Amino acid sequence: MFNSRLKFSLLAALTLSIVVNGSLRASQAADAEPTKAPAITHRFLAVGGNRPSQIFGPDGKPEWTFASQANDGVLLPSGNVLLSLYPQKQKYPHGAVVEVTPEGKVVWEWKGTQQEVVTAWPLENGNVLCVELGLKPRLLEVARDGKIAVSVPLTCQTKNVHLETRMARKLPNGNYLVPHLLEKEVREYTPEGKVVWTAHTPNWPFTAIRLDNGHTVVGCTVGNLVAEVDADGKVVWQVGNKDLGSDMINDACGVQRLPNGNTVFVSYHSGKGVKLMEVTPEKKLVWTFNDGTANGIHEFQILETNGEKLTGRVLK
Repeated sequence: MFNSRLKFSLLAALTLSIVVNGSLRASQAADAEPTKAPAITHRFLAVGGNRPSQIFGPDGKPEWTFASQANDGVLLPSGNVLLSLYPQKQKYPHGAVVEVTPEGKVVWEWKGTQQEVVTAWPLENGNVLCVELGLKPRLLEVARDGKIAVSVPLTCQTKNVHLETRMARKLPNGNYLVPHLLEKEVREYTPEGKVVWTAHTPNWPFTAIRLDNGHTVVGCTVGNLVAEVDADGKVVWQVGNKDLGSDMINDACGVQRLPNGNTVFVSYHSGKGVKLMEVTPEKKLVWTFNDGTANGIHEFQILETNGEKLTGRVLK
């Protein structure tokens, strides 16, 4: 009898130990397993020279389409979209800036007078920032009544008009940041047209974005890279195909720095490959977009990330 009870007690203790220790090990294993980060989703506006202007939803499918091709654009608080259109033989032979409703109706326009219009950006004073390419390249602030409020002559080459400049932006100090492709320079102009800051870039600059810390992020088109320069014009960060381990970047045009520090940029000549990609400061690829077409994206605007709207100066 005594031996039987002893055997039973020993068996019960062993069973309890197995259950407790097994549960503990399972719990420790569960705690040790890293939590998988949720997949990144973006809602964004995309424009390009060989594609319609579109807003894509988080699922990567177009929510809005406007047939005209554009090289710059922004979604306005009203829900309308501001676009700089490529020249159209009939209606806009020299390009134009238009405001389009969600239904596709043009409710405001300013027609270019030279070869192309390559910037469309709303300003706090109600004017629209645009740039004309031609024999007299100039940056303009156009009032809503169509009158030119500010005209800044641009200092750049004019032999290749198409490559004079691209996306200009107005800075909080009232000056303008303008990339000049063939000169491989980004220049800051005063409203009077004086160049007060210059940064030499590794290759043709297409888009230049001034950050709150005074640095400038530049999409270097045919250089297939994105570079960040400090206030002295020194390159302090850059990402290219060598960093990604592939030739994924082919013509890095548009670029945007997100609030989380990640950088999204374009691969315009990727064919049917990846059109947009997001990398961390450590140059880790965390998101890509490809709509399966050969239509390239020149510029874009990230509107929402994982369902949350982007606000403030993150709009570039």
